Amino acid sequence: MKKFGGFLHSLFRRRSCPVPTWRGWVLLAVVVVLPGIYGFRHVDGFLAQNEPLPDGVPVVEGWLPDYALARLKTDLRLCDGHKIYVTGGPVEEGGPLSQYKNLADLGAAVLVGMGVDSNCVQSVPSPMVFKDRTYTSAMALRAWFQKHGGIPKKINLISMGAHSRRSHMLFAAAFGKEVEVGVTAIEDRGYDPHHWWRTSQGVRTVVSEFVAYLYARFLFSD
Repeated sequence: MKKFGGFLHSLFRRRSCPVPTWRGWVLLAVVVVLPGIYGFRHVDGFLAQNEPLPDGVPVVEGWLPDYALARLKTDLRLCDGHKIYVTGGPVEEGGPLSQYKNLADLGAAVLVGMGVDSNCVQSVPSPMVFKDRTYTSAMALRAWFQKHGGIPKKINLISMGAHSRRSHMLFAAAFGKEVEVGVTAIEDRGYDPHHWWRTSQGVRTVVSEFVAYLYARFLFSD
């Protein structure tokens, strides 16, 4: 038994480990914990990127809710030099809006139903994919522009809340450096963006969008 204990003792070595003093813990809290809390509280503001290009061709993601499209109708001077382009992929079969083939057609129909001249709205649907749907929508729009007069120099993407930064990044990747892409983030009414962690809807939205942003930022490849 003693031999076995000696064998085990030969496998390990005792080392001293420094432990912070109370001053060290305070410094650690100031340097690490407080910035972490600040970042946690403001992550929605980071994701909700809002850097519009007022003179860019307006592009709307077709999945936006009615109140976002209503605000869009009010804010934008539609048909003032450009149509408004609505993007989106297929609508889920059997869903409540399955009479529309895709989100692009749905968004365009909502705008027209709100009184926007149908000649001012152009639906640009994208194919069914199981990943990178936003990027696929952007590439479909780029292809549409190439077939209909050329790609514009400036685009202003209209998205919503925490989805905006990721959408902007993927549209910019699809159109390349020759196109300047701005983004308008319409506030999500589903939760309080300043206290998003207080509701389940806010947590689900912000956490999922943050994870999706990290994927798009570090793992996405076209």
